[in-house]
Amino acid sequence: MPKFLSRVLAIVCLLFVLITFNLSLIAPAQAADLVAGAGIFTANCAGCHLGGRNVIMAAKTLQKDALEKYEMNSLEAIVKQISQGKNAMPAFTGRLTPEQSQNVAAYVLDKSEKGW
Repeated sequence: MPKFLSRVLAIVCLLFVLITFNLSLIAPAQAADLVAGAGIFTANCAGCHLGGRNVIMAAKTLQKDALEKYEMNSLEAIVKQISQGKNAMPAFTGRLTPEQSQNVAAYVLDKSEKGW
């Protein structure tokens, strides 16, 4: 094999290893965020939103179709709702950190995708 091709092959292999290693670091962080979000949701949100329902405003559930209908199907929209509150939902600023709100939002979106 020519020297040039062996170097190219070595570089390609090295890039593959580096990319694979970096991707392996992403998954545990996302899983930890969802686990943390589940705990925070259970402690702070499940009283009104158990199983993705809404005991105050029955139509505004955390189900995927309702989140889409009310334009709440993004991390940003859910974090804003958590932080600022709206209607009967209280604001959680001061009770939850921004990171905790992000974790809850990620958890809600994940559960809505899976049908709760």
